[in-house]
Amino acid sequence: MANLNKVFLMGNLTRDPELRYTPQGTAVASFGLATNRRWKGPNGEEKEDTVFVDVTAFARQAEVISEYMSKGRQIFIEGRLKLDQWQDKESGAKRSKLTVTVESFQFIGGPGQGGDAPQGGQRRAQRPAASAASASADDADSGPVDDDIPF
Repeated sequence: MANLNKVFLMGNLTRDPELRYTPQGTAVASFGLATNRRWKGPNGEEKEDTVFVDVTAFARQAEVISEYMSKGRQIFIEGRLKLDQWQDKESGAKRSKLTVTVESFQFIGGPGQGGDAPQGGQRRAQRPAASAASASADDADSGPVDDDIPF
């Protein structure tokens, strides 16, 4: 039986991307995404539903998203679902959260709308002192990276 884990989302960032680096030097960006759905109810009234999704990007994609995106900007994401599970330290209860891991993305909108212009890089985190060779090897292991970004 075939399997497929593919997600397509287009929405607005709910917070600025948080850029961190692993001890091996791999960039990791975390951010929230809000997607809206509008429809008419049975008696014609307009309804809207918003879904909030936690998103994670790795390697060069994480750095690009962190540099060019900010809260409120639109982005189109192609990714995969990931289930994180842990035990709550306070209550001991099992917890879980469904997140999306970015495989590719596109900025949406024009200058000033979709992140085509740099935001000054104020969210850039410093890469830890790791050799360039080990950082490159880690980047290759963290998933597909779209190096065809035109900037």
